[in-house]
Amino acid sequence: MPFTVAGESGAIFGQGDGAFEAWIFPVKIASHFHITAELADYPIPIELSEYAASIVVNPDHTTLTYSHAAFTIKQHMFSAASGPVVFFEIASVRPLTLTFRFTPEMLRMWPAPNFGLPNAEWVKTGNSGYYILHTDNPDFSACMGIPGAVPGILAPYQERPRTWPLELKLSFDPKTQSKQFFPLLMANSAKQLLDLNRTWTAQYRETADYYAHFFDHRLTAETPDPSLNLALRWAELAIDQAQVHFHNETGLVAGYYSSADSARPGFGWFFGRDTLFTLYAVNSYGDFNLSRRALEFLFSRQRADGKIMHEFSQTADLVDWSATPYFYASADSTPLLVMTMWDYVRSSGDLDFLRAHWSEVKKAWAFTRAHDSDGDGIYENSEGTGWVESWPSGMPHQEIYLASLDQQSSTAMAKLSSLMNEPELVAEARSHAASIAAKVASEYYDTKHQFYAFSRNADGTLDRTAAIFPSVAWWDGSFELPNAGKMFDRWASQEFSTDWGVRDVSRVEAIYDPMSYHQGSVWPLYTGWTALAEYRAGRPFAGHAHLMQNAAMTFSQDLGAVTELLSGEFFQPFGRSSSHQLWSSAMVMTPAIRGLFGLEVDALHHILRVRPQLPAAWETASLSNVAVGGTVFDIRFRKHHGKLLIDASSSEPQPLCLTAGPDCEAKTARTHHLESNLPAFEIDLPQVLPPVGSPTVFAKVLTQSENGFEIEGLAGSVAELDVRFARPPSQISGAILDHEKLTVRFPAGEGYQRMTVRFTYN
Repeated sequence: MPFTVAGESGAIFGQGDGAFEAWIFPVKIASHFHITAELADYPIPIELSEYAASIVVNPDHTTLTYSHAAFTIKQHMFSAASGPVVFFEIASVRPLTLTFRFTPEMLRMWPAPNFGLPNAEWVKTGNSGYYILHTDNPDFSACMGIPGAVPGILAPYQERPRTWPLELKLSFDPKTQSKQFFPLLMANSAKQLLDLNRTWTAQYRETADYYAHFFDHRLTAETPDPSLNLALRWAELAIDQAQVHFHNETGLVAGYYSSADSARPGFGWFFGRDTLFTLYAVNSYGDFNLSRRALEFLFSRQRADGKIMHEFSQTADLVDWSATPYFYASADSTPLLVMTMWDYVRSSGDLDFLRAHWSEVKKAWAFTRAHDSDGDGIYENSEGTGWVESWPSGMPHQEIYLASLDQQSSTAMAKLSSLMNEPELVAEARSHAASIAAKVASEYYDTKHQFYAFSRNADGTLDRTAAIFPSVAWWDGSFELPNAGKMFDRWASQEFSTDWGVRDVSRVEAIYDPMSYHQGSVWPLYTGWTALAEYRAGRPFAGHAHLMQNAAMTFSQDLGAVTELLSGEFFQPFGRSSSHQLWSSAMVMTPAIRGLFGLEVDALHHILRVRPQLPAAWETASLSNVAVGGTVFDIRFRKHHGKLLIDASSSEPQPLCLTAGPDCEAKTARTHHLESNLPAFEIDLPQVLPPVGSPTVFAKVLTQSENGFEIEGLAGSVAELDVRFARPPSQISGAILDHEKLTVRFPAGEGYQRMTVRFTYN
């Protein structure tokens, strides 16, 4: 399995056998790292990759342990302010010689030009030394070394040309060195390497201290589900570790994975739309400083006509980036910028930031209004890809995905314009929002199949492919598609829903291909869109299932991170899936906080709207450090006699309107109270990820009402659900109740079978 140890200045990308590559951004310094051990009086070499026994991932460092009968070696890795550091802890019953082998790379991240294979020069210092990795550019080199180590193979000039791995040989004496650490150090120059040798322990302590206090002011959850609590914490950490320092700025990169023989680690670039979708999660957990930095990174690269960037390499300043096709390739970053700015302002209450960037926001919205070639008032794909980057029948003219973003962007623009006292712009934006909503509802809806079309062609005809992309209409809570019930039913069924997430295209479509990028694969991104839409549409049973699939991904591959995309047919990530994907982790946080807990913040008016839809088995839950602007509250949920009791408390009296409905006047107090009626019943279908390689076999809850629900499962199988009733039913059909457990038995037959469970109340 892959692992990622990332920071603002560099990273280590590796595999569970201990092999890794090391980057000091934007340069891959070395790769193919592995260790051979020679034990005294034990005349065989021991390849440590065969003895990799465990990996422990902490926020501040990752430790891989090699376990042999005669020794234990721990490989500790962290990302310091200067870049990655690896240090070794050794215990052995006999003296040991370790040979550390690696391939020198000195590759600048693609697409920057490079300077040939590096040559290694050994510089001796005392009884040890370090390598200088020279390239054909005398100004481009790096240094590597382990204090106390000596060089291994250094082929003399007279030898035949051949590429050898570089070696560092370290002798270990358990009698005198058992309490020492042995750091593998990397730096851009000899001076920096020698400085790092003096400061790496202090940098380790600084890194540990940063993460020790990471959650002091960020949101955390305590629920009866410890795996969800932990997944939410790791979502915040994974997002934070996607920050990269670029000169005097900090941006968010889209994702990471080992680069192998290439010069790009996973995505590894700054992305516009990835950042903007992710900032909804960042605003949810209250890191407004990160939101501002990320937005300013995008504002500084806004095109003169208002368009927002799509992709920006970490080496973009080393090439003519504006001449590449990547910079502004997508159309959706621009409406997303307006939406995300509104989300930031209403979450933080930061009007000064809005005022400082109002001209850029207006330019972005004006760009969307200026690109409507068919005159229907809806922003379209003519200015770049909406979502799909390829499509079997040809690139779409106007996707429902992009049209839905345009509607939400127009609504956000009206809100922002009101804050900036521009009534004409308010009226214009509101008019566009209403017009787009009406046209999407009338032009995209397929009455025969009761489903929304994927896209609209320039001649007005529709591509009626059944896809997941309409789910983005529910993203920011200001918009929804009417008559969407049957579409939600299908999304929740095995037609779309696997046991590890939601396919982007129905498996009954002719174009369905579970190995494709856009026509049948499973992205945690789509699963997050769908989960949030389901919660907002009052379908928490399906929403919870999809949320928990994303949460469980945190522990399934690259520990602490969520992968980019998976097969639509078997539980297995794609080979090229970035194992640490920015917005995949965000899609654990946003559906949980805004869907499951139902939080909607209006810091400008001190309003916290709470509409939770908690699982049946949860008696209590709590959230700490819920930010309403500059004020934080602790929220406690408790079920009691058919009521859900909600308390929001702060250390000092604070103004707040705690409500589940319309706006109210904020009152100043230390504790604010709200209660609401619990639904007639709640159910939980326990969620676990299947074994790797499995097909979809688990039961799915499709529909729900006050009187029951519809569920599907494999023919002849049994589903057991937790259930909680506000008042006990007098009769149950379709299931058997036993001690707050509902058992549903599916009839014999082929494939998935459906059952309806009904409750009758006196």
